[in-house]
Amino acid sequence: MSKPDKPYRKREVGGHTLSPETQMMSYGYDPKLSEMSIKPPIFLTSTFAFATAEDGAAFFRVTLGQAEEGDPESAGLMYSRFNNPNMEVLEDRLALYDGADEAAVFSSGMAAISTTLMGLAHSGSVILQSTPLYGGTESLIRKFLPNYGIQSVDFFAGAREDELQAAAEAAMAKGEVSVIYTETPTNPTNDLVDLAACRRIADIIRDKQGKRPWIVVDNTFLGPVGQAPLALGADVVIYSLTKYIGGHSDLIAGSASGSSEAMALVRGLRGYLGTNLDAHTCWMLLRSLETVKIRMEAAALGARKVAEYLRDHPKVGRVRYLGFMEKGTRDGDVFHAQSTSAGSTFAFDLADEKAAFRMLNALQVMKLAVSLGGTETLICHPGSTTHRGVDPELRKRQGFSDGLVRISVGIENPDDLIADLEQALQHA
Repeated sequence: MSKPDKPYRKREVGGHTLSPETQMMSYGYDPKLSEMSIKPPIFLTSTFAFATAEDGAAFFRVTLGQAEEGDPESAGLMYSRFNNPNMEVLEDRLALYDGADEAAVFSSGMAAISTTLMGLAHSGSVILQSTPLYGGTESLIRKFLPNYGIQSVDFFAGAREDELQAAAEAAMAKGEVSVIYTETPTNPTNDLVDLAACRRIADIIRDKQGKRPWIVVDNTFLGPVGQAPLALGADVVIYSLTKYIGGHSDLIAGSASGSSEAMALVRGLRGYLGTNLDAHTCWMLLRSLETVKIRMEAAALGARKVAEYLRDHPKVGRVRYLGFMEKGTRDGDVFHAQSTSAGSTFAFDLADEKAAFRMLNALQVMKLAVSLGGTETLICHPGSTTHRGVDPELRKRQGFSDGLVRISVGIENPDDLIADLEQALQHA
């Protein structure tokens, strides 16, 4: 955990607790260590000099989990595959935003997901996963991890607790359940996983198999501003930092934040696999963290106007926008219990794939591209792009329609986006 005794890791002033958006400007960085530069410089170095040979030996002992009495609590700077000043400041701030003990950053969102799952699961164990997931994650769990003896059992993201428990029983019949992996809201259908129910199921599994599975949540769609999975009982929260936290469609990165116990396993495997993030991208993310709250809030306001327009359009079927979920329904109750924002990414249904393609090809303001969470509005047809690798029958079971379109609303004037949709939908 970050050390509160250092002045540049101060979390309160005069008894007042500082908010994350304020801390993103300075937490974890001391200008005195960098010629009084207001912003951290980019440390483009592969390795770091040790003051003494004894220091180098101690740092490596700590990193490899072989610490001896008198060794420092955390390793000093050694080698940029393990740590780097830009990486350390970024990880400090990410952990602060999520209320985590610590964080680790990776070369991509999929690097974060794969390293976390392989660090927390083991051969012979079972991952209990919600579905749908991002297409790359779905393929990783279903097609790749079985090659290493890690099996999976799925449950629909919108499952009731009794359905989740039945899936847990099926998973325990196959082996030790090591991880409960969820993504909520789901990409791209905006289904919601009940995280409180997952915690209760994890406790039931613990009572039956003697060990509680780790709960891992991909929080890319709403977090860290709109949802706090660690406060809801998760052990690790995953981000594709490429999306909202990066926010400018100019970098690729991922992160995992959570308890020290879980992160020791994840960070250790990152060191061996080399899935760490480079210093320059860390520096770019520090820039982005300063504005993530206002960007996500502005995009969410625009998304509501766009969703309301689409809901009333005669050529549009279902609009899968979280803000339309009503209390008293299963999804509405889960949403209001665990989320504080409807976000700005959602899906809507047109008649079929051809109608979707005609509409997409006619757009003039929005960008026809995969990814999400940028300052510009991005729109795509997931069935033929991001989720192409998912079995068509599985996509159908997950609630995909042939005409499903995903939109990630940016920070443009929403009236301009609505005008673009208006003319494009004439072609649908």
